[in-house]
Amino acid sequence: MRYRNLGRSGLIVSELCLGTMTFGGGEGMWQVVGKLQQDEADALVKASLDAGINFIDTANIYSEGQSETILGQSLKNLGVARDEVTIATKVLGRMGKGPNAAGASRGHILDQVEHSLKRLQVDHIDLYQIHGVDPSTPIEETVEALDSLVRRGIVRYV
Repeated sequence: MRYRNLGRSGLIVSELCLGTMTFGGGEGMWQVVGKLQQDEADALVKASLDAGINFIDTANIYSEGQSETILGQSLKNLGVARDEVTIATKVLGRMGKGPNAAGASRGHILDQVEHSLKRLQVDHIDLYQIHGVDPSTPIEETVEALDSLVRRGIVRYV
């Protein structure tokens, strides 16, 4: 496996990244897209790690949080040390029925990062990304929320 710097972050990641959008299940499109359950995910994560992949991508919205949950459990099941992988996850999509359950607002970001940490069973996220554009939230609000997560140490890079 070849490795590269991830932008100017200082992180060294594999050129290939394991995407986990197919982990889980759920409603709507997730019934079609996300069907891998825990045992299958464990096997896929193990094969990826054995091939030298150290970069894994997920998102809170994938299978309504199930992708993060399954990934976190896979890493635990396989006994993967936290510093052996770079975990990237994302925030933006609707994660509930309320009017503030989606978007890039400070409230949604701060709420969802806590849920992602729990689902992933980790104390920090290596790369936290906004999963699209939120025209209703000023970019300054979004950037300040992300900065606060980095300052708290629960997110390493954005």
